[in-house]
Amino acid sequence: MRLSPPKKIIVERNVANSSLLEQLKKTLPQVPVEVLNHRKDFPKDDPDVLEIISFKGRLLKSCPGTRHYLCCGYQILHFGVQCTLNCTYCILQAYLNQAGLRLFGNEEEIFSALLEELNRNPQTLYRIGTGEYTDSLLLDPWTRFSRRIVPLFARRPNAVLELKTKTNFVENLQGLDHGGRTLVGWSLNTRSVQISEEPRTASIKQRIDAAQRVSGWGYFLSFHFDPLIEHKNWRQGYEETLDRIFQAVDPGRIVWISLGAFRFMPQLKPIVQRRHPRTRILYGEFIRGLDQKMRYFRDIRVELYSFMWETIRKADPQLCVYLCMESEDIWREALGFSPEQRGGLPQMLDDAVKTKMSVGLQCIRSNPCQGETPPGDGGSFGCV
Repeated sequence: MRLSPPKKIIVERNVANSSLLEQLKKTLPQVPVEVLNHRKDFPKDDPDVLEIISFKGRLLKSCPGTRHYLCCGYQILHFGVQCTLNCTYCILQAYLNQAGLRLFGNEEEIFSALLEELNRNPQTLYRIGTGEYTDSLLLDPWTRFSRRIVPLFARRPNAVLELKTKTNFVENLQGLDHGGRTLVGWSLNTRSVQISEEPRTASIKQRIDAAQRVSGWGYFLSFHFDPLIEHKNWRQGYEETLDRIFQAVDPGRIVWISLGAFRFMPQLKPIVQRRHPRTRILYGEFIRGLDQKMRYFRDIRVELYSFMWETIRKADPQLCVYLCMESEDIWREALGFSPEQRGGLPQMLDDAVKTKMSVGLQCIRSNPCQGETPPGDGGSFGCV
């Protein structure tokens, strides 16, 4: 997989001296940099521009679930928005009003706010990810963001980090002090879906090869089959992907696998039709769900989940598998149990972390780490 550099980097003046910009100047020396006073002066809808701004909102947010479906209790750490992988089904097409990639230059503030939150609630186990509004590793070859954030979690007794990606950009993870507190996760699909709906991403083989590499470096893994898409020979395709996973990595290194059937907001449909006129994924059998999203008919979702569940169980009956944004009755029909029987979905995932990653809150009393700022790549968590 190749990453095309931007034609220009535009920076908000109040982060013009940021360590992030200094790093980008080193890895992208040929790209011109322009500093502007205010964000409102930035060009509109230019996909070839990389923007660096100061983010002043809430940096750690709960996953945007809905009361109608079971949510996993995930926390999202913002470090940037937008993605250039251009997957046909991507929900960001309907959410974001800028075409270019945008990164937050006030990293030191982001990390300080994160540490403050973790120290404020030492008895809470935080599962934190960075892949909600952008791909966690898409720009890592340029930003080397992973080399600053992974060591930050290495000795945090009450938090784990998940970096979720569709790339194979894992080189910066090698040799880091991760302390067994970081999962590297991949969104996966069948080979045919990857080719038709995710053409700019790393191939399925490249992603699984990358997973094998980071597993060898001591990282834990996660895999996300979301969206599961009903298509010709989907059973064979998903079985082949799962077989590749379990042939490449030890299931004992996989903390969880999530499953989510394709769903979309109605307003996304005309956007996809305009941007990706060849895709056929919008023309299946859908019904409006309780969250107002278009979802496959119930029997299709149950069939998808049941097949994946049984195939995964053949490889590892104990592996934590969960459904993303589904109701209890779908859980019971497809998987044979409800998360409430196991303490709820957040508790299921917390237990997977404690069991697989040996992360438990009991260590907080003996190793509180209050106020600690573990070293990053250059000696402190804010340095490059």
